[in-house]
Amino acid sequence: MRKLILQMQMSVDGYVSAAHAHLDWQLWGWGDPWPWDERLKQDFNTVFDSVGTILLSRKIAEEGYLDHWGRAARRFPADRHYAFAQKIVNADKVVLSNKLEASRWERTAVVHGDLAEAVETLKRQEGGDILSIGGVGFASALVEAGVVDEFQFFVNPAAVGGGLSVFNDRSKGHRLALLRSDAYECGIVVNRYVPGLP
Repeated sequence: MRKLILQMQMSVDGYVSAAHAHLDWQLWGWGDPWPWDERLKQDFNTVFDSVGTILLSRKIAEEGYLDHWGRAARRFPADRHYAFAQKIVNADKVVLSNKLEASRWERTAVVHGDLAEAVETLKRQEGGDILSIGGVGFASALVEAGVVDEFQFFVNPAAVGGGLSVFNDRSKGHRLALLRSDAYECGIVVNRYVPGLP
């Protein structure tokens, strides 16, 4: 059975979206320049080696995620740091939405219905792992549905003082077990967790 990996950038104080929209807290906001160090870029690309499907929300898809990385794949075809962009292009993509009728993106299916059931169906299919990149609302829904098998938090060297978290169900909390933690020269720490005991 495939696993669902949720990958998010995070601040040191635990937020994935800052309350102050003008605050530039991420080392890399997916554009130019890319100040991550060599080892982090390599490790980031390695994650995509095991990915067969990219899972997206309607909002992320409509805001240009697929178009952005398609352009990057064309701009940097020989740059090994951008190899992940071509993997995004080549991977099967799934947009979970009850608002979209059909896909307008290449190699992308729109799936309707209950989020948890849709993800469990995807997990039972053949192929590499499923990678989801937030939006915070979609990521929170995946967490609340209990379908995330691994969390990958790219912790940036910044505290934002307030904002949004993917862990919004305060009635039960979430225990996590650390798989590994890697610190990088650029200041990013990547923490990987699996859901722990309730």
